[in-house]
Amino acid sequence: MKRGLVLGALVILTALSAALAAAARVGQGGNQQPSSGALQVDKVADRLYVLRGGGGNTAAFITTNGVVLVDTKLSGWGKPILDRVKELTDKPVTMIINTHTHFDHVSGNVEFPATVEVITQDNTAKLMREMRAPTGVTNAPQQNIFDENKGRGLPTRTFKDEMTLGKGNDRVELHYFGRAHTSGDAFVVFPSLRVMHTGDVFPNKGIPIIDANNGGSGIEYADTLAGAAALQNIDSVITGHNATTLMMADLKLYTDFIREFTEAVRAAKKAGRTIDDVASTWKVPTRFLEAGYAQPPPDTSGQSMRRLRMNVEVIWNELK
Repeated sequence: MKRGLVLGALVILTALSAALAAAARVGQGGNQQPSSGALQVDKVADRLYVLRGGGGNTAAFITTNGVVLVDTKLSGWGKPILDRVKELTDKPVTMIINTHTHFDHVSGNVEFPATVEVITQDNTAKLMREMRAPTGVTNAPQQNIFDENKGRGLPTRTFKDEMTLGKGNDRVELHYFGRAHTSGDAFVVFPSLRVMHTGDVFPNKGIPIIDANNGGSGIEYADTLAGAAALQNIDSVITGHNATTLMMADLKLYTDFIREFTEAVRAAKKAGRTIDDVASTWKVPTRFLEAGYAQPPPDTSGQSMRRLRMNVEVIWNELK
């Protein structure tokens, strides 16, 4: 667990490429074979659990009438999720909420019964039909798992800015505050438990992936996070990939982190510097290092530095 926290910021930088490569290995019978035993189950609050491993963090919320899942991991992990849920409750999975379009958060959808309702933000629903390759992912084939399964697992309901599901202690609130990681990042709130799932708009304590190919925006990123950080009566935060549940204060600090990173790129462009110069010299500010953020390694040929450069370039191209 501790090692996961230390390396978390580096993991997210390669998460999408690794997800695609891992999926390919599974299909070829490699060493990434999904299993329920490979999923770590953490209890966040009464009736709310996080299933870690196999892709993005999956939340399982046990309601009166069934189980609501948030995100379903890589291809092949749907059944392991179902098996793990059966260990927690005898209630069926009735709903899936996908936080965004990426392969490591939605591919398990196709393995659930067709009766399971799938809900996303409007933009994510459109992107899931296309399954575009994320920005910077060029070393693995992009699979459209929904085409391969004749549309099974695609969203059946969508929302624009807000949606409320259920009532009382079973209430789930969905919020959209604008572009960030993609153009359709949804924040999922469990009000009775004071918990929010952010998906990859807050992946962990490190540099995000700004996926311009799927509508992401570096310029709008911090404002989108600020909208979520302003929500009231939330204590705990389930992120897209972090090895532990974080707190609302961590989301607010992450908002500052993204804003400072974006402003550093803005200032560099205004000063006449180059993208490569920024990518090779930018450092995580001290106050974030003290809060557990990781410094990208100095090796400019490494994957993490390529991801850093990619984000700089996305922001650079957005600036007028």
